[in-house]
Amino acid sequence: MTVKQLASDTAMVLAAGLGKRMRPLTATQPKPLVRVAGRSLIDHALDKLANAGIAKAVVNVHYMADALEGHLAVRKALPQIIISDERDMLLETGGGMVRAADRLPDPFFCLNSDNIWLDGPNDVFAELSTAWDAERMDALLLMVPHTRALNYKGEGDFHLDPAGLVSRRSPGRVAPFIFTGIQLVSRRLLRDAPDGPFSTNILWSRAIEEGRLFGISHMGLWFEVGEPSAIRPTEEWLTRV
Repeated sequence: MTVKQLASDTAMVLAAGLGKRMRPLTATQPKPLVRVAGRSLIDHALDKLANAGIAKAVVNVHYMADALEGHLAVRKALPQIIISDERDMLLETGGGMVRAADRLPDPFFCLNSDNIWLDGPNDVFAELSTAWDAERMDALLLMVPHTRALNYKGEGDFHLDPAGLVSRRSPGRVAPFIFTGIQLVSRRLLRDAPDGPFSTNILWSRAIEEGRLFGISHMGLWFEVGEPSAIRPTEEWLTRV
């Protein structure tokens, strides 16, 4: 694959959630600070951004925001980390992007702060940049098939057609691809967004209807680390590579 320049130098890192599934570890710390293989989850994500050459991260905070801000204040890997403060109200994924929109270029990467993955032939930000088409896409989602989604026990999220267009899993059926939590987003996706808290799913549904939500399949491995029981298997996998 021929890799072009990264589509953006900025990523939004979603780090404001309550981490309920990760209890009891999140009773005393925000989920992004839970450690896996000797590093906090958010450090795994930020190190990937730095290695890809991304210069700026916009990180939203809500639950135990002071602890997360304190951790980020001593980070040196990225030239710039900006806090998007949601202490007053947890805005969910879509509302969080809208709150931070004036600090985000067009387009921007967006990823969950609890993501752990292994790159394929190219890093995921290069994969997304190579496939990006600003004229056709409101968002480009990084998907992973079940065989490369470790610790994952769900039924999948999406289908991809031969052109990369995304459609949702039908109720009661299995879909071949899982959303990794990593995407490349046009500011067009955020237009006319609802006020207050809302899920990005609302914006994705509109993009699907308009034929502007696309996806690509990740060529590396991705780890579901949503519960404490997933930490040890993930650490065992990471020691093999």
